[in-house]
Amino acid sequence: MTTDTLGFIRKRTKLERLIRKPIFWVLFCSLSIALPVIKTINRELPPELPVLFDVPEFNLTNQYGKPFGSKDLKGKIYLANFLFTTCPSTCPALVNQLKVVQKRVRGLGQKVAIVSFTVDPKHDTPEVLKKYAKKNRTNPFVWSWLTGEIPELKKLLIGGYKVPMGDGENFEGKVDGEDVSLWDIAHTNKIVLVDVAGRIRGYYGTDLDGVNKLMIDLGLLANRTFNP
Repeated sequence: MTTDTLGFIRKRTKLERLIRKPIFWVLFCSLSIALPVIKTINRELPPELPVLFDVPEFNLTNQYGKPFGSKDLKGKIYLANFLFTTCPSTCPALVNQLKVVQKRVRGLGQKVAIVSFTVDPKHDTPEVLKKYAKKNRTNPFVWSWLTGEIPELKKLLIGGYKVPMGDGENFEGKVDGEDVSLWDIAHTNKIVLVDVAGRIRGYYGTDLDGVNKLMIDLGLLANRTFNP
């Protein structure tokens, strides 16, 4: 049985007639492409990170015994951090977080650097730093470990990065019910975000929220710096 025998032929609706026309699909595809582009163009980016401080020029020694300073970091965004290799408490956790960051910034090549400043230069010689870096499998093309004389390090950390650097102290007491004797040095566990012009743009904790905020701000800063 056909529609002819029934004496009825269903007429196409306006919509059906429209979608059968090639021009409809041309317009449809064009809008599908254009709308996301328009949204991206009109999307407001977060405000610029504030400029907090200028880091003065410095010249120290890296883990290979070579001079390394602010001139070697020009044109790079870098993450300054402060530790010592015999740290019994917070430094290993800081290094582990920075190792995660090192992996996450891999796509930026050598546009981003990690710079660790020792707060115990008497012990942390270039050779000691080199062994510590190798033990933690850090990338020498991205991650530098710096040491120097105590006065110049204190001047740079306290006056430049605005972070503390105390003198070494012996701590004796109980940890988990056991008597312990530890050597510790007062220092910050914050990671400092520094732009290509040597200006501090933020301080970040090493907990999950702090590292995630650091990665967001680093990404925005890198995008504005390298893709103006």
